[in-house]
Amino acid sequence: MIRFIIPSIALLLFFLEPVFSLFSPVDIDGMRYTLVPRFVIVYLIFIAVYYSRQRAIVYGIVLGLLYDMFHIDIIGLYAFLYPMICYIAVLIIRQVHRHVVTVMLLAMFLIVLLELLSYFFASLIALTSISLDEFVVSRLIPTMIANLVFVGMFGWFFKNLINKRGLQQQSEPL
Repeated sequence: MIRFIIPSIALLLFFLEPVFSLFSPVDIDGMRYTLVPRFVIVYLIFIAVYYSRQRAIVYGIVLGLLYDMFHIDIIGLYAFLYPMICYIAVLIIRQVHRHVVTVMLLAMFLIVLLELLSYFFASLIALTSISLDEFVVSRLIPTMIANLVFVGMFGWFFKNLINKRGLQQQSEPL
């Protein structure tokens, strides 16, 4: 039963993202701020760093395809970006210590990368018409603040859960 806990949490987070996006956009002093929850990619980064790069990439492809089908009109964008972000996380974490705070900061950096890549791709194919300055102020910064709260609340939990599953998997007989 415990073997299904990691993919089950990934699916739960996938289904929770649209629920939390209902709180967005937020109007403050006449300015609209869009908060984009990135729970799945944060969890995938923790899986890639603390558990298995291969599983994180496979989960990234599957969840990316689901994200593409349910949330955007372009099939394959997030199916490519999610595994790529997981792979970059593994490459970077090899150079630094795997401390949970380091992984949290890495997750925040990679969320910025994901948001910028998705913005540039949407700009490239004319899905969006907002300027980069407006994107940074009205979407990227609020997204970072919202996801920083999420990473701060659940980072330790993800690390401990994934480490326990990894230890349990090592002790299982073949």
